[in-house]
Amino acid sequence: MKSTKNSRIFSRGSYSESVRISTILRSETVGGALLLIATVVALIWANSPWANGYFDLRDFRIGPESLHLNLSLGGWASDGLLAIFFFVAGLELKREFVAGDLRSPSRALVPIAAAVGGVIMPAVLFVLINLQAGPEVLRGWAIPTATDIAFALAVLAVISTHLPSALRTFLLTLAVVDDLIAIAIIAVFYPGEMQFQFLALALLPLLVFAWLVQKRISAWYFLLPLAFATWALVHASGVHATVAGVLLGFMVPVLRKDKTPENGPGMAEKFEHAIRPLSAGLAVPVFAFFSAGVALGGVAGLKSAFTDSVAIGIVVALIAGKFIGVFGATWLVTKTTKAKLDDGLAWIDVVGLALLAGVGFTVSLLISELSFGADSPHYSHAKVAILAGSVLAALLASVVLRSRNRHYRKVAELEELDDDHDGIPDVFQQGDSIK
Repeated sequence: MKSTKNSRIFSRGSYSESVRISTILRSETVGGALLLIATVVALIWANSPWANGYFDLRDFRIGPESLHLNLSLGGWASDGLLAIFFFVAGLELKREFVAGDLRSPSRALVPIAAAVGGVIMPAVLFVLINLQAGPEVLRGWAIPTATDIAFALAVLAVISTHLPSALRTFLLTLAVVDDLIAIAIIAVFYPGEMQFQFLALALLPLLVFAWLVQKRISAWYFLLPLAFATWALVHASGVHATVAGVLLGFMVPVLRKDKTPENGPGMAEKFEHAIRPLSAGLAVPVFAFFSAGVALGGVAGLKSAFTDSVAIGIVVALIAGKFIGVFGATWLVTKTTKAKLDDGLAWIDVVGLALLAGVGFTVSLLISELSFGADSPHYSHAKVAILAGSVLAALLASVVLRSRNRHYRKVAELEELDDDHDGIPDVFQQGDSIK
């Protein structure tokens, strides 16, 4: 018979995992604030008298044409900098399932199911709304499928700092899993003109990279050129270059060679700790700066955007689709298995997280660029809808989660008690052992 702990969802993780997740959350929250600033600056500049300067900067091309790398600055941001973001996502996801609390199937089931539901339902609603609009419009079906972890955590930090760590871990894991699903969607459904010879060549530096990291060789002057070569060849192949980031992340070993975690973190965790600030603090905000700048065209432009079924579909999918998918999948797991909510939590908490999952931004903007060319009228409408849907989802989540803030503040005060003064909160201890 399963233990009570194993049948609970949103139960408390181990102390070491809680400390690690807290570090990640702080980094992503700061990154989310920078992302919001970059977005606001881009929107203001793109709608100012100096808008031409913004678009000239975004479209300025640089790089060697012979290597298929003569890209605009916006292209370098979406194809290059986001590869760093997905490299970190690959590291995080692999670590969670190899050495994190989610190596337990009972813990992994709920966020994976929620992520899958949160991808399927927004896509279904978008397609239903745009069913009569034709195949060109339906190319945007994947736009509302991803949750932006940096944006969502920035909103969560503003709402409250007192939500249980298990809920924040759930949100983080859900976002990482649906980012992985999103990159798979990009690879399969949004390829460029395929050049299979470059894809085959990309395996060579990737395999050498994998061999070196498996030997625990971490010298940047070996690994960085191999990573760049893998990225460049994947880019030239027609597969979106961010796929290279995930593949490289999956190659990095999680466990130490001596398999003794007490002797220090493994290579994946070291890489994640070193690169996450670059991803959250530079890569994602710069991408947002070059992607979020859209000329709104005043009231008339906004009216035009929201009479487009693409924009309507994105907003509805981000708010209603994400909510139905995430909440519905979580509820379904509890009804079809022995799992149930952990003590002290309520379904209203899941409602708040499901609404917050509708904050789509980074990957949604990326897919909107892949779905509609710059010459398409849907291009700017989709970006406006992503912004509007994300803001509305954040506001609705704020209303729900703030209503729980006072309760969890009191809970947090009890959890922080350390009566034995050993530096570890008593709630993580059972007798003399650390959970």
